[in-house]
Amino acid sequence: MLRPASSTLRRAVRAAVAGLGLLAAFGANAAALSAANAADRAALALRWAPVHYQDVDQTGGHALGGAADYIARYDFDGDLDARNNWDRAGQPAYPLAAHAYYSVVETATHWYITYLFFHPRDWTDSFFDTEHENDAEGVMFAIARDGSAYGTLKAAVTVAHTDFFSYVPAGSDWTGNAENVDGSLSFLSYLGAPHPVTAQEAKGHGLKAWPAYDIKGDGVVYYPSLTVAEVPSSPDDRDVKYKLIDIFEPGGMWDQRNNPSLFAGYGSFAGDKSGGCGSGAIGCSVNAANAPWGWDDSNDGPGRGALATDPVGLTMNYFRIPEAVSGAYSYNPYR
Repeated sequence: MLRPASSTLRRAVRAAVAGLGLLAAFGANAAALSAANAADRAALALRWAPVHYQDVDQTGGHALGGAADYIARYDFDGDLDARNNWDRAGQPAYPLAAHAYYSVVETATHWYITYLFFHPRDWTDSFFDTEHENDAEGVMFAIARDGSAYGTLKAAVTVAHTDFFSYVPAGSDWTGNAENVDGSLSFLSYLGAPHPVTAQEAKGHGLKAWPAYDIKGDGVVYYPSLTVAEVPSSPDDRDVKYKLIDIFEPGGMWDQRNNPSLFAGYGSFAGDKSGGCGSGAIGCSVNAANAPWGWDDSNDGPGRGALATDPVGLTMNYFRIPEAVSGAYSYNPYR
């Protein structure tokens, strides 16, 4: 099973209530969803948001008893200074309530939804590894606008450190092109619809489609919401809501891209060596975490940031796509 039986009833009741709210809020206009509309972006993001497995490691002085593996806002401590996040992670005054970020890019034929999961620390308990302040990895889903309300998910590309991995649902007609398909997407029913299942490793937080990564012992299973952000009750909480935040919201991550307190350069979160980062390890890298417009797999053809900023170009490079693909963006604030 994907979660302990003890949480099944609680999750089912909450999912039913949330599902009714989703239908009331978005059902009437679902057939005409447009990424130019913030409410429609939220509806699309919730529909395809993954059920997210987070492996948790409690060992070592930098694990924070497991909390170093919890997902959070980049401003979980109430400010936009990314250089104090390592130091403040784990302090009782700054609980790590679960959030994830999304952006929706649109053409006449497809939606491309990117999700980012943020951790205040990329950490290790090994002397032979490195650490860094802030960690931001994620996934992009390509969705065909096939006339149904929310389209059909065709493929995913995930970010695991400096490598991308591609996946398709079982039976998909998208196949490998310049890059091989690395595996199949799994789905789990939530809010009355199948959601893709993703997973992140502990410590370094590379992200792949489940079960390429999985929970090994303790771990948190996160479920998406537009309204609720929960703090895990323990390092082995299998039913935690994460709240979705639009990258393009006014004053949000994209609007802050030139804020030197948050970003050290284009697409690179600021991060320093304060708070003990690197102690007990080879060292602490600075400015090492990237926003979606800074994600890069240097061994592939598309350039830095293309996963989010030019998903048409990236998917056409990664996959052979039998249906028509528009190259003209009707909504893409990244460009």
